[in-house]
Amino acid sequence: MTEDWIWTGGDPVTDIDAAWDNGAVIIDAGSYTPRWAGEAEAFRETLGAAGRTRLAVPYGPAPRQHYDLFLPEGTPKGLSVFVHGGYWKAQAIGNWSHFAAGALSRGFAVAMPEYTLCPEVKIPDITRQIGAFLDHIAGEIQGPINLSGHSAGGHLVTRMLCEGAPLRAETMARIGAAVSISGVHDLRCLIPGSMNEILGLDLATARAESPCLLEPRSGIDLTCIVGGAELTEFRRQNALLANVWHGLGAITRAIELPGRHHFDVVDSLLDPSSTMVETLTRE
Repeated sequence: MTEDWIWTGGDPVTDIDAAWDNGAVIIDAGSYTPRWAGEAEAFRETLGAAGRTRLAVPYGPAPRQHYDLFLPEGTPKGLSVFVHGGYWKAQAIGNWSHFAAGALSRGFAVAMPEYTLCPEVKIPDITRQIGAFLDHIAGEIQGPINLSGHSAGGHLVTRMLCEGAPLRAETMARIGAAVSISGVHDLRCLIPGSMNEILGLDLATARAESPCLLEPRSGIDLTCIVGGAELTEFRRQNALLANVWHGLGAITRAIELPGRHHFDVVDSLLDPSSTMVETLTRE
């Protein structure tokens, strides 16, 4: 963590919606998704022309239960997974394809799963869908499987590291390192907010789906990364999970990237030498 930020508690959070509203504090926030979508489309076209894509591959019966797979040159050394965010109620994998570039350049295949959004389903249903995806993709690519996710995606990948996660034992055994990028790890905090009208969380569900309230599986290696310019709640949750799981025997680290906010923190996935990409391409 950066030395200029010390968590002291401070005043209680009274405006829950403001505490989680990234778009309100990021300059030109509305430009990010359209720009990502354009860059992602160009990326898919380039790799598709080289025969290095498998797009919209189903892993379950629901319309959004599919994934995109990007292949490196040569035999993959392993698989890096990226799960998109959007508060479990928005976004699509078609906006994120180009963020596979860093791991691809280091010889890893990259898979990006889609999932059904709230309120059509609840968060526990999404957890099960990500588990089903991982069990499927484990049969497609050999070698180690390393996980990453942004925001709600950070929750979903760390949820896969918990005892009792909906994964086959052989899939669990292949998961090595994981990176939570600006992840949400204590869902209880979202219950009073207006977005819960869509998420439909109650206290029992929030507790059951919060990684910080669950036990990590043995051998977990987790890196929690957040932008130093992000909202306080994201910075707090980033440190929270690394702190709790460290006390439960997991290998954890909490990192803040100076000056990065909730939307540009993912840019490190483009850099083959970044901590994110190095972690996601461990063999």
